[in-house]
Amino acid sequence: MTTLAYTLTSAIFVILGLWHLYWAAGGKLAHGAAIPTRQDGSPLFRPSAAGTAAVGTALLACAALVAFNAGLLPLAGAARWTRWAGAALALGLLARAIGDFGYVGFFKRKGGDPFARLDTRVYSPLCLLLAAGTLAASWPLA
Repeated sequence: MTTLAYTLTSAIFVILGLWHLYWAAGGKLAHGAAIPTRQDGSPLFRPSAAGTAAVGTALLACAALVAFNAGLLPLAGAARWTRWAGAALALGLLARAIGDFGYVGFFKRKGGDPFARLDTRVYSPLCLLLAAGTLAASWPLA
């Protein structure tokens, strides 16, 4: 059962990474609900293709980190740092789920736009699940 949870966690990171690379390459599908907007409807920020590609690459690296820590992928000389990196990633995901108390996370004050609705229903809960899966892969209880 734990192998399934670790595999799903890693797979979700892969899907998110590939999705960001798709956007970086010019893809538009579901792009409108990926950026928070101000009250006037303007985007909070305009990510560059290079920045979006960097996020996609980082998400793929997160998938590899979870897979290494879970033993799904071999890592020659797997060092202790991978467990600490996994714990740091889990903490970052938890912070993302909590949010900035403005535009993202469970405790955001701005809402009503498509991003805010999806953030409450999908993005923030997904961050919590990814945090739990990442932490469990990095520091298994058994």
